[in-house]
Amino acid sequence: MDGEAVFPIGELARRTGLTVKAIRFYSDEGIVPPTGRSPAGYRLYDHDAVARLDLLRTLRELGLDLPTIRRVLDRELTLAEVAAAHAEALAARIGVLRLRRAVLTVVAERGAGPEEMSLMHNLAKLSEDGRRQLVDDFLDRAFGDLADDPALAGVMRSMTPELPEQPDVAQVEAWVELARLAQDPDFQACVRRLVEHHVLVREGLRPHPAAVVRDAVGPALAAGVEPTSAEAGRVVAEVLARVPHVPVDRLTALLETANDPRRERYLRLLAVVNGWRAPESAAPAFDWFLRALGHEAVRVG
Repeated sequence: MDGEAVFPIGELARRTGLTVKAIRFYSDEGIVPPTGRSPAGYRLYDHDAVARLDLLRTLRELGLDLPTIRRVLDRELTLAEVAAAHAEALAARIGVLRLRRAVLTVVAERGAGPEEMSLMHNLAKLSEDGRRQLVDDFLDRAFGDLADDPALAGVMRSMTPELPEQPDVAQVEAWVELARLAQDPDFQACVRRLVEHHVLVREGLRPHPAAVVRDAVGPALAAGVEPTSAEAGRVVAEVLARVPHVPVDRLTALLETANDPRRERYLRLLAVVNGWRAPESAAPAFDWFLRALGHEAVRVG
């Protein structure tokens, strides 16, 4: 130790910001051994101890355990190796925390009870395979024997949520709500009816009747046309003329099913989960046309 600066444990504590008790513990564990002893028997440390303790403190603040830190200080592991492993572990931990935050946020907003909170937590922590199975079950129940119809493959894809590997809080919240909605038997039946309507009116039809209604009603809505007015009657006549092979009762049933608020909610949640642009609401156009259609039927009758 001749010519080398050494410090008593109190000075080492002052230089590192650690307590004497903590330094004594690390010293007893052999992680930061003393350089020597004073004539009175007190531990003495050199500049290498200062550097080791500074690194140890940093690694502890990053959440590393003492055995791993010992291996880094003893050069059995490189910092790069440790950093890579812990970055991966932290990413997984962040994902878990994000899920928990989303569940708690939804619980707080809805005032959910313990049973509902448990359900939402289970939905949030499903693995990728578990999420895929839940969605497959929903689509199987909604499409049934029509699931194998090649003409409906695009419709099924457009209704499939795919939560990314690192979703943000909004995507997790949307997934939890969407998953609960997908498990609702009434909603499954609603989608099934919509699919059946689609099959019945699709043959040779371009575009779909719902799209015809949106296109025709849009300008009327923008112009403030009342659905009980004569102008509304002309819009109804235009739509019916563009879909002559779709009976009025079938068109009405299709629009009423498509206008179910749960369907629109599902599509909005789906857009959030998949990172898509939020769909424009069709409800105002459908509401307007159904009122106009009903009024026109009364007037004609």
